[in-house]
Amino acid sequence: MLTKATRFLKEVSAEMKKVTWPNKKEVIASTIVVIILVIIVGIFVGTMDFFLSIILRILFR
Repeated sequence: MLTKATRFLKEVSAEMKKVTWPNKKEVIASTIVVIILVIIVGIFVGTMDFFLSIILRILFR
């Protein structure tokens, strides 16, 4: 059991050395893209909810 855990941790360590981590500029750019997309999707979902609720209110009046 302990040998499997040790081997697993060694393999994880070896794989982590292969990872290419993004630099600060890439992280900031990706974060900005994600924030902008979340805002756009939020506005879209909010708008659709608003109009669909109006339509349903008219239909079920």
